[in-house]
Amino acid sequence: MAQHGFESNDDYEFQVRCLLRGPAEGIRTLSIEGDGERRKTAFATALAHALERPHVLYHDFADRSRALPDVILPEGQDEYGRKESPIEPLDDILSHACALSEAEGVVLILDQLQAADFREHIRIHRLIRDRRWQVRDASYDANPRHLLLFLISEEPLYHSLQRASYRVWVSRVSQRRVDYRPAELGFGSAAVPLFGALADLFKALDAAPTRSEFEKLLADLTRHVQTETDLRHALFGRCEGIDRARLYGPGVDVELGRVIEALRAYIGTEQIEIGGG
Repeated sequence: MAQHGFESNDDYEFQVRCLLRGPAEGIRTLSIEGDGERRKTAFATALAHALERPHVLYHDFADRSRALPDVILPEGQDEYGRKESPIEPLDDILSHACALSEAEGVVLILDQLQAADFREHIRIHRLIRDRRWQVRDASYDANPRHLLLFLISEEPLYHSLQRASYRVWVSRVSQRRVDYRPAELGFGSAAVPLFGALADLFKALDAAPTRSEFEKLLADLTRHVQTETDLRHALFGRCEGIDRARLYGPGVDVELGRVIEALRAYIGTEQIEIGGG
């Protein structure tokens, strides 16, 4: 998933296995909850691509603009000569998803469901249950072996819709803290005090940087950081889960100072080793 834009220390393998291999009476549906705001959207998009389904479709209920179709057709008329209203975006994308699922894998992400009319919640639940989407007088059957639904809402879902889904929680930051070791990242034993001081600092900040964030921070430390102010800038610049108010508050001054001391000691050791002194 990191290759597709979502990185976390938390492991979601168990939840995904339950979704894909657990019992399902209708269309398999994942309800993505959490305090991650648009991070939940990043999770859904990355997971959809990581599953390597040929088609990943996305609909945002909060987007009120109507996208223009590739081909603009003349207005249709019913048998009484009345002009038919255009197809709603939700009907358009769901009928398309159902049609594609007849032969190929599809993930459909329905985002910001709290902005949808409650009647749409009911229709989506019927789709999951009956595996069929109704648009006016036409019906589109979904293949439950090929279609996956991802639902994202900032408010509780319609009760029946929630019961038909498997829930997963996506936090704003990683919940699992990883203690990185110097050898894992190509550093020698001289970096042990620096890594220890950084671990204490992250604990004081209640932060859990991912591996790539930690690697980029180390590059800044060994190349650019000289003062506690520099360190604050680097931490905020590299680590998504850092709370700025806590970072710039007095509660972490001691830990910041220890990191700078350990950094200077480490840089001095490296210079001695390079110079052969």
